[in-house]
Amino acid sequence: MFQISVQRVTAAENNNNNNNKNNMSQQAANGVPCRGKVLTVDNMNPRVKKVEYAVRGPVVQRAVQIEKELREGVKKPFTEVIKANIGDAHAMGQKPITFFRQVLAMCSYPELLKDNMFPEDAKQRARRILEACGGHSIGAYSASQGIECIRQDVARYIEKRDGGIASNPDNIYLSTGASDAIVTILKLLVRGEGCDRTGVMISIPQYPLYSAAITDLGAVQVHYYLDEANCWSLDVAELRRALNAARQHCNPRVLCIINPGNPTGQVQSRQCIEDVIRFVKEEHLFLMADEVYQDNVYAEGCKFQSFKKVLFEMGPEYSSTVEMASFHSTSKCYMGECGFRGGYMEVINMDPEVKAQLTKLVSVRLCPPVSGQALMDLVVNPPQPDEPSYTTFMKERTAVLAELAEKARLTEQILNTVPGITCNPVQGAMYSFPRITLPQKAIDKAKEAGHIPDMFYCMKLLEEEGICLVPGSGFGQREGTFHFRYKSYHKVIFFFGLKSKLKVLLQRLRDFHQRFTQEFS
Repeated sequence: MFQISVQRVTAAENNNNNNNKNNMSQQAANGVPCRGKVLTVDNMNPRVKKVEYAVRGPVVQRAVQIEKELREGVKKPFTEVIKANIGDAHAMGQKPITFFRQVLAMCSYPELLKDNMFPEDAKQRARRILEACGGHSIGAYSASQGIECIRQDVARYIEKRDGGIASNPDNIYLSTGASDAIVTILKLLVRGEGCDRTGVMISIPQYPLYSAAITDLGAVQVHYYLDEANCWSLDVAELRRALNAARQHCNPRVLCIINPGNPTGQVQSRQCIEDVIRFVKEEHLFLMADEVYQDNVYAEGCKFQSFKKVLFEMGPEYSSTVEMASFHSTSKCYMGECGFRGGYMEVINMDPEVKAQLTKLVSVRLCPPVSGQALMDLVVNPPQPDEPSYTTFMKERTAVLAELAEKARLTEQILNTVPGITCNPVQGAMYSFPRITLPQKAIDKAKEAGHIPDMFYCMKLLEEEGICLVPGSGFGQREGTFHFRYKSYHKVIFFFGLKSKLKVLLQRLRDFHQRFTQEFS
């Protein structure tokens, strides 16, 4: 793909050169000095050119082209492209939670508050949110840190989730999804030049937001490997190896943890969380805990425990010293409300002067989307047992999570019947990261074409079966291993809503892998 891109750029440059020559002739005839573009690919920010984001990379770009070809009547071996590149639940057919959309509808169009079709608890939530907005409209800016009553609700939610451990609303920052908050914290941490450049410890496999943001900010990626043979568990000995190696060329200052994991689907044990906390205290690191999948835990014996909860249960030696930010979002779990871009972060033990700088930094963007803030409020303050919406809410929530759990189990079970594919149990989150064994001839063929082998595999799968996966190389993997990520989701990819359709789809993937293996044996 890289070679193709270079050829396209070269062709574009030739066209630009021809156009510039024509322009020069025209301008020279008119006596006007010739000037090229102010911004070109040669003089733009070089860090931006290095940024990569695999979940919307070359395979996905080709998938969009194929969808256009299908609409134009081009014959393919399939009738639709099945996208498994990004965790977009509603795009894949998941239905919105009724209570959430009722409240948001009334917030957007307050005249609906007069309508008897909406339950009273939904109306009460809508009135409370509107009363906290300027001009009683969600179209008004909010405070940069977020609407105060919503931050209070988030703090109460955290206290309840963590068994009564206090949460201060002043430490809550509402955000444009979790991604925006994560990048904001990284901005505070990144500094230095040469060997003093900030190192950011990220897991391999990792979610490409982290590598993209680190590259964009000019920091150094410090890779630590999850243990695939042990269900993608995290070993502190591996953290220490990565840290010591990185200190030879940068200044590691922050450790990022995703729990439950993306793309690997593991849920960290209590012991692991304690070990990580001891490690960051001992090595004087800032801890970033990405916990956006906290409601997505499926495997027997697994339980989500927040890093904050464990931190405070370990006692003042840790709870008063370890600096941490944790993140949550409306985009995952049972909600799947990606487009509203709602999220929050809670900061712990942050220096007050740094916190003032954080508040200044978020104020540059004025405020997060107020509709996203409203949705976040409903996530942390859902219907209660004595309210009219509770029964329907719990039925919908339970159904979504149960279906995700069942289909995660079924996907693992079926993939592990395919020779050459190994899939770890999906303990949580919404993804699996199966390992694929590729014939040497396929690896050689891919390299001849300038492709990474698992990119070659995924591109061929797309062209032959219309299934769009993300190659493991986009997330990072140990040298010599190959994977792909797919989402354990509703409807279109893998989770069609009916087991029979899921099995048909997995059969197509199984047939392709066997055909691919035979072709290159």
